Amino acid sequence: MQRILDVIFSFSALVLLSPFLFPVIIILRFTGEGEVFYVQKRVGLRGRKFGLLKFATMLKDSPNIGPGEITVSGDPRVLPFGKFLRKSKLNELPQIWNIFVGHMSIVGPRPMVPNTYANYPKPAQQKLNTVRPGLTGIGSIVFRDEERFLIDRENPTQFYNNHIIPYKSDIEIWYVKNQSLCLYSKIIFITAWVVLFPNSKLVNKLFAHLPQMPEELLLSCTVQS
Repeated sequence: MQRILDVIFSFSALVLLSPFLFPVIIILRFTGEGEVFYVQKRVGLRGRKFGLLKFATMLKDSPNIGPGEITVSGDPRVLPFGKFLRKSKLNELPQIWNIFVGHMSIVGPRPMVPNTYANYPKPAQQKLNTVRPGLTGIGSIVFRDEERFLIDRENPTQFYNNHIIPYKSDIEIWYVKNQSLCLYSKIIFITAWVVLFPNSKLVNKLFAHLPQMPEELLLSCTVQS
């Protein structure tokens, strides 16, 4: 049933959003480095790799500059128009095509780059591989402003691997174990809600039964709030 909804929603979105996507494509083509799309290898259903589509928001060689595949707050690799696309989440819209062709679902664990995937425990990998990754999901909602957890970290990559990955793994596995059409609908609603109201605490109320966030991450939230 979820796959049927994914196809219906993604096809409708491609048709309805086309007039809004073309201006973005034109702006990207004639600004920054002239790149429109960024295709990144990600790990999907059953561990198969696929090319995830995004609007280009960073310098072409970004994975080989600075913190690599991790984006930090105020990252100088992000292009001017890219900042707007990332803040508004419009950079993620090309993934509607990934959903339509079956690489992804609207809701699911966020698809990981192979290097990040390799840092997840094997049991977590096996559990997450049983579902299609999602355009949005509980991990995407909780870590919707992931850069804030990495501010002023001496080694952002180490902090990400030691603290963010374990918790993100826990909440994504929570989703897999509890997935239902009700949860699917709730995540779609709350995703739209936090885009409109980024400081809303509604997430905490609707997902009160999530695994407890570790103290190291809670401190990051407290410092930034």
